[in-house]
Amino acid sequence: MSDHKIVHIELTATDRKALSMFYSGVFGWDVQHIDEMNYTTFKAGDGVAGGFNPVTDENPAGTVTIYIETDDVTASLNDVQKAGGTILSQEMEIPNTGKFGLFRDPQGNMIGLFKAYPMPMGQQP
Repeated sequence: MSDHKIVHIELTATDRKALSMFYSGVFGWDVQHIDEMNYTTFKAGDGVAGGFNPVTDENPAGTVTIYIETDDVTASLNDVQKAGGTILSQEMEIPNTGKFGLFRDPQGNMIGLFKAYPMPMGQQP
């Protein structure tokens, strides 16, 4: 069973490559650009990893989204809704990575849920 730890953080960016250069230069974060997804990932040393999301109407500048690990995205979204939260997106797949969903808590914070696919043998950390 998942211990529901924070496993990913996303920051919005009008220019994800420029923002990644800022964090890489100032803090030494490792970044990887995934142009086909209009997304850049970062790894902050031994800390939580994350990514830079494009600014949109749904994700205005200054939005920070945390992702909580779960064993079952859909079941957790249902629990969120029963407790007074609002589902923003049902479970969706990130190819070769895992599944995620988004909700707003009762105070309006956008939060993600994430379930990683098992890593293939030989790629275990």
